[in-house]
Amino acid sequence: MLRETYALFAREVKKTYRNHAVVVMMVIQPLMWLIFFGSSLTHLPANLLSSLFHTSNYISYLLPGELATGMVFIGMFSSMSMIQDKRFGFLKRILVTKAPKESIFLGKVLGAASRGLIQIPVMVVTALLFGVIFHTNAFYLFIWILSLFLMGIGLASIYSVITMKSKDWQTPGVVSNLINLPLMFSSTALFPATLFPKWMQILSSFNPISYAAAIGREALYGGQVNFLYFGYLVFFSVLFLGIGFLASRRWLVAE
Repeated sequence: MLRETYALFAREVKKTYRNHAVVVMMVIQPLMWLIFFGSSLTHLPANLLSSLFHTSNYISYLLPGELATGMVFIGMFSSMSMIQDKRFGFLKRILVTKAPKESIFLGKVLGAASRGLIQIPVMVVTALLFGVIFHTNAFYLFIWILSLFLMGIGLASIYSVITMKSKDWQTPGVVSNLINLPLMFSSTALFPATLFPKWMQILSSFNPISYAAAIGREALYGGQVNFLYFGYLVFFSVLFLGIGFLASRRWLVAE
């Protein structure tokens, strides 16, 4: 299973890097959020910024949240490649081999999650140009990146299960957008949960984006990373990966 999974994962990665337009778009979209949305609040009084976001530069607050949100949208679009594989016959050919269905599913999920990591260095460099000062070390930086990857695995598993039974491009996109917007706006990616109504605070406490963003802020601000947050993301990724394995055995078919 490991050999088949690696081969299918490598295929997903090669497809991404050979399509330069896709790579550029994956980087530009979160970059535009960071530049335009992040700059929109930079002229708030410093004491107000500090009291609301615990930093004098809103971009430093937004960066971890936007990277976490970027994993959501990249996971959605990446999982739709399964429909392309159905339409062009690749899935039918791979299903007649000895490759387990779990390997096909896992290769897709790992490929989708790894795509989201492309944006990290570009976003970090951009934040530095906007005056963000990082206080971190290599270990916490690794934990932050790993937390993004784990969240990406969980979300890509959800989206891959959605696309598994679909034969067209439209239905998964509509369903995924219904998931994406509530996920983004009920998380602490853009604003702290203290500004939310009570019902949104409850949603935020279960939202994986909130935990990935919190780990990023703790890592970049020089604080102690809360490993309970990291444990939640491990549980989230394992849970939906397991659901995806079960779903692939039953629903992963060529037509």
